[in-house]
Amino acid sequence: MSFIRTGFRELALKLKRQRTRIALRHERRLLQKSEINLGREGTAQAANFPELRNEIVALKKLEQEQKEVAMRIARIDEGIKRIEEERQQIAREQANAIAKLEAEKKPLLQKRNQAKSTAEVCERELAGVERRIQESETADRDLLKQLSDLHALDPAPPDLEALSAGIMAKRARLPDERAELVRARMGGSDAVRTAKEKLNTTESELAALEKNMTLTRSEFETRDKKLAESIRTQQQAAHDARTRHQTVEERKNPAYLSIGRHLSEKGVAPPNAPHLLEEAHRRREAVDLQLKHQTELAQLSSQIDKQELRKFYLSVFSVLVLLAITLLVVFQSPRGREWLPQETDTILSINADQFERANLAKHLRDAKPKLWPGLIGPAASVPGLNLSRDTARITRALTTNEAGETKEFNLVQTRRGLAKVIRAVAEDKNFRRRPDNVNGLPVWERQPSSAEPPPQGSGVPGATDRKPDFAIARIGPATLAVGAPKEVDELVLVRLGMKPDLKITGQLFDRFQALDHESALRLISRDPPDLSRIFHPIFSRELIDASQLIGLAVNLQNPVKARILIKVNAPKNATNVARDLRTNPEQWLRLPDSPLLLYSQPPEIQTQGSSNLELRFTMPDDSARLLLERLAGTDVPEAAVAEY
Repeated sequence: MSFIRTGFRELALKLKRQRTRIALRHERRLLQKSEINLGREGTAQAANFPELRNEIVALKKLEQEQKEVAMRIARIDEGIKRIEEERQQIAREQANAIAKLEAEKKPLLQKRNQAKSTAEVCERELAGVERRIQESETADRDLLKQLSDLHALDPAPPDLEALSAGIMAKRARLPDERAELVRARMGGSDAVRTAKEKLNTTESELAALEKNMTLTRSEFETRDKKLAESIRTQQQAAHDARTRHQTVEERKNPAYLSIGRHLSEKGVAPPNAPHLLEEAHRRREAVDLQLKHQTELAQLSSQIDKQELRKFYLSVFSVLVLLAITLLVVFQSPRGREWLPQETDTILSINADQFERANLAKHLRDAKPKLWPGLIGPAASVPGLNLSRDTARITRALTTNEAGETKEFNLVQTRRGLAKVIRAVAEDKNFRRRPDNVNGLPVWERQPSSAEPPPQGSGVPGATDRKPDFAIARIGPATLAVGAPKEVDELVLVRLGMKPDLKITGQLFDRFQALDHESALRLISRDPPDLSRIFHPIFSRELIDASQLIGLAVNLQNPVKARILIKVNAPKNATNVARDLRTNPEQWLRLPDSPLLLYSQPPEIQTQGSSNLELRFTMPDDSARLLLERLAGTDVPEAAVAEY
């Protein structure tokens, strides 16, 4: 295994060399900067060295170029300043011109408003005269009609002459009044026409003034826009000139660097900055030290056996490939499975934690017969296990063979480890560990008590002649298989992979698994008609006949909420079943042999594709209580069992 030490040693040396290269680059940058500073301050001393004549000439040319660029920048800045002053002058002129026009506009506005008010008054007066003329004409027609009606009476009234004279007198007054109103209308029309002419004249003057103001603003804005564009052009030119000035300054650095290195080698320091020479010497020593350290590391690395190094690299590559394959297998593996036989038809899963916290379950603790033992089945017989405190989930799986026999498989999942339970089982005298463990998994069997009669056909009665009636096996870190010995042995074989297990796949099963943490109780069956034989009836005949697979999830909090998942039989359609559920829910969602319904309000129904349905509803407490009693078998609905 020496190649491993060799490989790690080489990795350590590579890391050190990398750190040294980083430090060397940093020190070289500092050395170059210090030599440039030394050359910039020692340009006067460089004139004493003929070999630096070319650098000095190049510096003078660059400095001359910099002076020209600086003069250009100054001219551009002066031009920008003049343009800014011109813009300010234009802004002041614009403000004065607009103020003058506003002063001229103010009396015109007042004149326009006054003319408008006068025209409105004249129009109202004219309208009043017109209305009075119409009223006079209407009155004349009314009087003429009254006179005609009076003469048409047969027999004529005795005071006909008097009435006619009165009407004629009224009609005689109307022409004078109408003539006066006509004269008034003519005068009003003249006044309205004069007022409108005056208003139109004023509005024309005002419109001309506003047009002049708009034109003035446009002229000043055009001039200002031109000046702003000129400023932007000058600013861009100034930016380019400053960039050029900086570029020229950077082009001087190679000459300064050459001068600084020569002065450092000769040990010549500028009189006004002698510390720059010391700084350059210190940086040079640091660079030399890093170069020496890099050489030492390279020498150590060259002494390593290359064959052992190749072995190390091959081993690392093999480990990485193996790790990649392992991760690929892990991520591509199918999702978790239930440790139940493949032929499982019905699953009843109880979340003990949710069940204990449920309000409804608290009211049923003292009910007789006891609900909890009947609901969890053989799990109640596990010694040393407090189901309400230590249990996380209890799963009961049932399957029916062709002969009509039912097998029940029970799994108990605890919150913590099983050390306490295993110790209690080992110390219980009624349990003994089976000597022939199933492939290394220990199985404990409980012998019937001696008080029970021996089976018929046995020899001398004794404990050894009695067959075990209960078994326990640990099939997971926190999971127990409990129940009849044959079923426990089958669960052990499933856990070891010697028998096919139940693969929880498909859309409905996936959604059923998603309810695990929300529901206190879950029930699913892919043989719905068999539910009425396994448990006391909980679904109506209509719902069972329409279902190929049915699932139920119940949350026992207040209020009790439930979900039913249905995969509809092939001849039927989910849409038709949903329509029947909406139109007649009391027939479909009822507890058989009971007046109780599963819902307190009509359920919310969702169709998914052509074969899947989901029902959500709130369940009454009485219905939830009866549902639990029927699952536990404590209600004994004999009539309902006979019906099915």
